[in-house]
Amino acid sequence: MKRLFHEFLKGLFHENPTFRLALGLCPTLAVSTSIVNGFGMGCAATFVLLGSNIIVSSIKNLIPGKIRIPCFIVIIATFVTIVELTMKAYFPELSKSLGIFVPLIVVNCVVLGRAEAFASKHGVARSIFDGLGMGAGFTLALVLISAIREGLGNGTLMGLVITKGFEPALLFILAPGALLVIGILIGIVNYLTSLSPKGRG
Repeated sequence: MKRLFHEFLKGLFHENPTFRLALGLCPTLAVSTSIVNGFGMGCAATFVLLGSNIIVSSIKNLIPGKIRIPCFIVIIATFVTIVELTMKAYFPELSKSLGIFVPLIVVNCVVLGRAEAFASKHGVARSIFDGLGMGAGFTLALVLISAIREGLGNGTLMGLVITKGFEPALLFILAPGALLVIGILIGIVNYLTSLSPKGRG
C-alpha cells in the first residue's frame, strides 16, 4: 500500500507533469484563463489518464512491441471521445470554452507518456495510482495557474469579483502572461525541490 501511495504522490510533487516534467504545456497555456476551464481540462485529462492506464496495463502483454504506440493512441482516443461527448451533452459551455483542446488530449504528452513509460511496464494497481497522481498533479497545476491568471487578469475568481477598485492587468489573460506565470511557478517549484534532501541528491 505504501508503494501505491508513493505512485500517487509523485504526480503531485516530484514528477508533476507541468512544473517538474514540463509536459502538456500547450493546453495549459491555452485554457488556463479561468479556474473553471483549468479544472475542467484537468478532470478530463485525469479521466483519460486513468482509463488508458488501466487498459494499457491490462493488455500490455497482448500488444506487439512494433505497434504499441498506435494501439496506445487508439485506447486513449476512445476515452477522449467519451469525455468529449459527455462534455457536449452535460457541460456544453465548458466544452465550447475548451474547444479543440479536449480532442487534442489524444496526443497530450502526459497521457501518451504515462502509457508508454509506466502503464506498459507495470501492473493495474500501480498504473491506477500513477494515473490518479499524474491527473491530480496536472489538475492542481492548471487550477493554480488559472487562479493567478484570472485573479490578476480579470480581477475575479470563478467569476466573482475579488476586490473592488482593483485594476486588472490584461497581460495575464494573454499568452505572454501565461508564459510568465508558468515560468515563475516552475522556478519556485524547482527551487523548493532543490532544498529537500531528495532534490539535492
